[in-house]
Amino acid sequence: MKKILDALFRGIEILIAFFLGVMIILVFMNVVFRYLFNKGFAWSEEIARLCFIYLVYLGAIGAMRDNQHLIIDSILSRVPLIAQRIIYFLVQAGVIWIMFILTQGSWMLMMQNLRDRWVATHFPTFMVYTAGFITGIAVGIIALVNIFRLIVMKMQVADLLKIRDAEADQMQDSIQ
Repeated sequence: MKKILDALFRGIEILIAFFLGVMIILVFMNVVFRYLFNKGFAWSEEIARLCFIYLVYLGAIGAMRDNQHLIIDSILSRVPLIAQRIIYFLVQAGVIWIMFILTQGSWMLMMQNLRDRWVATHFPTFMVYTAGFITGIAVGIIALVNIFRLIVMKMQVADLLKIRDAEADQMQDSIQ
């Protein structure tokens, strides 16, 4: 199961790199064509916008998995262990609630925009809101797993915050 999840998140990282590359190429190409020929491509702006949206949302999924999101670890390190567990639980529960709202809102916007198309590319506009839907589900599941690790597996908060650092160190050791 761990290998499957690692492969899934590796795929997300590859998608992020792909979207970043496409976005850079399209924006650069558009700047050059506007400068040299006074004419740009409207479709490239729409595709670059879509790439940027997915880049940000997929990056949020990766950051949540790696515990690199905004968390008050400087405060956590200064409070007693029981307070750390309570704060961490509340943060994860808050993340789940916010992701529920994001998922629900994204779903409603997807349904409202099923028939709408972008002007230049004619891509369906619901693709923009699909990013929020996917992110809401993925981040919510990651937060649930974090709560499971905290309560059922009885992991310490410090260990939960360093999970990805230890896995990254193991990967580096296996590569060398």
